Amino acid sequence: MTKANERPHRSILQNIAHQAMLDRGLAPEFTARALAELDRIHGPATPVAKSTRDLRNLSWCSIDNDDSRDLDQLTVAEAMPDGRAKILVAIADVDALVKKQSALDDHARQNTASVYTAAGIFPMLPEKLSTDFTSLNFASDRMAIVVEMVVAGDGSIQDSDVYGATVRNRAKLAYNGVASWLEGNGPMPQGIDTVKGLDENLRLQDRLAQKLKTLRHLHGALDLETIEARPVFDGDNLKDLKAEKKNRAKEIIEDFMIAANGVTARYLETKKFPSLRRVVRSPDRWERIVELAAARGGALPGQPDAVALEEFLKSAKAADPLRFADLSLSVIKLMGAGEYAVEVPGGDVSGHFGLAVKDYTHSTAPNRRFPDLITQRLLKAAMAGDPLPYQIDELAALARHCTEEEDSVRKVERQVIKSAAAMLLESRIGEQFDAIVTGASGKGTWVRLLKPPIEGRLESGFEGMDVGDELQVQLVRTNVERGFIDFKKVG
Repeated sequence: MTKANERPHRSILQNIAHQAMLDRGLAPEFTARALAELDRIHGPATPVAKSTRDLRNLSWCSIDNDDSRDLDQLTVAEAMPDGRAKILVAIADVDALVKKQSALDDHARQNTASVYTAAGIFPMLPEKLSTDFTSLNFASDRMAIVVEMVVAGDGSIQDSDVYGATVRNRAKLAYNGVASWLEGNGPMPQGIDTVKGLDENLRLQDRLAQKLKTLRHLHGALDLETIEARPVFDGDNLKDLKAEKKNRAKEIIEDFMIAANGVTARYLETKKFPSLRRVVRSPDRWERIVELAAARGGALPGQPDAVALEEFLKSAKAADPLRFADLSLSVIKLMGAGEYAVEVPGGDVSGHFGLAVKDYTHSTAPNRRFPDLITQRLLKAAMAGDPLPYQIDELAALARHCTEEEDSVRKVERQVIKSAAAMLLESRIGEQFDAIVTGASGKGTWVRLLKPPIEGRLESGFEGMDVGDELQVQLVRTNVERGFIDFKKVG
């Protein structure tokens, strides 16, 4: 096997990612038809409906990762009398340029999402669209679907509306810089001071997000904190995997998007339209979650109860904040995966257990996720009084397909990050690490190191181990091409 340090790491990972996509039926490249179609698009969409509002004067801003170029949403807030406030979320109108059953749409439907790997991004839509014509870029006029919400002092949504608008991004901001400033640990990010009143607007957005979050948690939304490993490169060579955590700026976007997705689902319901709901049913292995709680001095009921679980998680975080991410990961694994399901008017699809919301769809990232583009088409048809763009049986087939391909996308992303992790560890064979069990089934037992945050297979000593157990492991072998990292239990 070629040693990873003999060739640029990025090149190796790109080849691994490309092949992993092919192996799972995903398309790493666009077809000639799609590219020809792209060549016929010469600029961003312009308003066609008389009802389109002009909201370019508002203090819109984007908050995303430092390196994000596919900007799907903008936010702004406005204080109102009696302690209420208005939140506006602008979502890129991707459907204006990517039409149903076009070659570009065919590619998006096949992959169902952008694939974010340690080697780089394989976008769902060509970059000419996703990072330019359909991206809500700084200082650019763009078409958008706006979700407007009036929030009461207790964080409840009193009123809402959905409509088309033209918007302009006044400040392109990044999570870490905004969070550091909001938390008083860093300077005001560049760009905020050039927009009159944006600093106070962001502080208002922060306060509103915290109110929305607090109310959801009272209803049983789970305060889970996972560690995401992001690759750190020096040129084309991998130097580290850096753990990314939640922060106040991420919570603004997360809580606004959860609220907007709920409004979208209810709007379609009021228009007697079906919707593609995002569902996380009751946990697959509640009994094991009960055991984990008991081991930490907590007591949970015998049947799934989101409010009780959230109370336990809050106390566990307060008691041991440094290890809370490990407990969170265990709970997430035991809850099971989410899925897409069709909700027909008057139907009763399960809600989202982890978010404690009944009405929830994916609508806020149409450049990156195909279900959001489907929802956008349903929304626009409902707004205009047009016929359904998708029939129920077609939506049901798409729900199954998107659920299956979401799993494929995750597996590709996971395989490439594992290959990156194998690169970092291949010189450390024989070393010992503290770890936690993240998966246990007939297919094998998996552990994640506490530092660095790398996951691998436990090849021996796994008897009697279950998700959430802590142990010490020794690195036995790595395989960069296959993304294999093998450990054995020690001690």
